Amino acid sequence: MIPADRLHQLLSRFEFLEARLNAAPDAGEIAGLTREYSDLRPVAEQVRAYQTLQAQQAEAEAMLADPEMRELAEAELPALKAQIKTAEADLQLALLPKDAADARPAILEIRPGTGGEEAALFAGDLEQMYRRYAETHGWRMDVVERQETDLGGVKELIARIEGENVFARLKFESGVHRVQRVPTTESGGRIHTSAATVAVLPEAEAVDVDIPAGDIRIDTMRASGAGGQHVNTTDSAVRITHLPTGIVVTSSEKSQHRNREIAMNVLRARLYDAQRAALDAERSADRKAQVGSGDRSERIRTYNFPQGRMTDHRINLTLYSLGNIMQGDLDEVIDALVADHQAMLLAEME
Repeated sequence: MIPADRLHQLLSRFEFLEARLNAAPDAGEIAGLTREYSDLRPVAEQVRAYQTLQAQQAEAEAMLADPEMRELAEAELPALKAQIKTAEADLQLALLPKDAADARPAILEIRPGTGGEEAALFAGDLEQMYRRYAETHGWRMDVVERQETDLGGVKELIARIEGENVFARLKFESGVHRVQRVPTTESGGRIHTSAATVAVLPEAEAVDVDIPAGDIRIDTMRASGAGGQHVNTTDSAVRITHLPTGIVVTSSEKSQHRNREIAMNVLRARLYDAQRAALDAERSADRKAQVGSGDRSERIRTYNFPQGRMTDHRINLTLYSLGNIMQGDLDEVIDALVADHQAMLLAEME
């Protein structure tokens, strides 16, 4: 049973926001009020629907005392109780603590780990997997920085993905992805194990992270195109070094002004992610979340090509549809990760 006072507080806050917006608030307040109102509106509607069902149940139970209405009430009550049970479960999920970054665009970073050229080729496969997944959801994926190996593998990929609930869907992808397969570079047909690391960071806004001008060094470089295979070069590439942390970000688009903007966005995202990680560690020092720990060194998933199998080790999920997964069909995996995370949050609330 969800405490009635909690539901009352939520509806009171929603009605306050509604009144403030109708009263023509100051320009500086509108954005924040509108955002909170939009987030709270679907939850408030669920609360009201839940309360209506509760009132209908109370009315039906009162009818049990009336001999003429008893039969009707007995017929209605089972359905009402089932509806209330479903509504309560949905409402509990809606009331879970929200990650403020869920609706933000994401910065995706992919780098090869152990395994040499095969790891770089697998990093390229992961890039295509996420690109296809973005396409199926109508998201836009823009490459910020991409470096290739001579065989077409990926030495480093940094991309920005924009769309609805991008970070909410991709945030559990961070970690070490291991692959087991016969590499194209292997002549003896032996199965090799290699890995690539994936990091998904929420894009930060300027108000989230203050970066004083004295904390960064900006260098302009001559850069070749992707993979170093193009003869045309440009002096527009920008490298930004954050002096306090040593973080280095590079962008190699044609416009130097655009490169500064892109590199600053990536730097801001990395610093924001570090702040979030430190805060999460402080809040959860007494427990370890099974999903979404943000540990970049954690092996989270294995892709076994000979068996057509993908295993997510955090939730012990194994699927024998690796071909579809590599084509971007990730929803079943991500849905399971989200459900596991929600179950953990519900257990903590209880």
